[in-house]
Amino acid sequence: MKAKISFRELLTMLLGMLLMSAAIYYLMLPNHLVLGSLSGLVLVLANFIPLSISALTLILNMILLVIGYLFIGKEFGLKTILTSLMLPMYLRLFEIVTPNMESLSGNIVIDLACFMVLIGFGQALLFNMNASSGGIDVIAKLLNKYMGFKIGVSLTIVGFIIAFTSIFAYDREIMVISLLGTYINGIVLDRFCDGFRIRRRVCILSANYREIQDFIVQKLHRGATIYEAYGAYDHTKHIEVTTILEKNEYGKLLAFIHQTDPAAFVTVSTVNEVIGEWNQKHSHLYF
Repeated sequence: MKAKISFRELLTMLLGMLLMSAAIYYLMLPNHLVLGSLSGLVLVLANFIPLSISALTLILNMILLVIGYLFIGKEFGLKTILTSLMLPMYLRLFEIVTPNMESLSGNIVIDLACFMVLIGFGQALLFNMNASSGGIDVIAKLLNKYMGFKIGVSLTIVGFIIAFTSIFAYDREIMVISLLGTYINGIVLDRFCDGFRIRRRVCILSANYREIQDFIVQKLHRGATIYEAYGAYDHTKHIEVTTILEKNEYGKLLAFIHQTDPAAFVTVSTVNEVIGEWNQKHSHLYF
């Protein structure tokens, strides 16, 4: 398991955490929405513990970070160390630049909708690269790894418990909105994550199948499966090349096929998830 983090991954984490931190500080906190997250729990605890939101977030993140490092793995722990530091850092920056924030829209429903879009996209960016924003994401990842729950379901289970604690600091209306928001947020997150996992299964019938096969393996660094196929009309033998690609790789392959063999017969289907050696980008294994 690699421990290094690429520059691209670092930028992705910075962007993901910026979106999430902004959603928390500017949309969630001013409305007292305890939306089933570590920040929601911090919002409740801040009513009883005389520490700033950023300080409480850092303390709780560090505790959960140790748990994640021990039970999920070094790579997840290394990335989450950075994101766990980024969240309180961003929050502290927002506290200095824009203290005593009020609702941006003045409407709790509009703020809630905007929050779920920003937080869902930010979390999906992190989960897609096997990282987390820290907090209850660590617990959700544990449930995902050891019990097979989808990330959104895991977050919803833990989130409901946290959202319910809002009754100790706020009124029943806030608790109900927090519970509903937590449930919808889990659905939104799964939609974002599914979008990142979508792949293309491409089947190609072409007389120039060797050139296409070499392009897939040598240029795209993906595997391919070769099948013998026979036409039902005249029983002519054909060779079919099948591969699974990401969206941008599919575009490159299609451009190459149009250039190499415009008469090639190509069918494309959507694959929601791929498990196994395919996920190793530079593997030349045939699946």
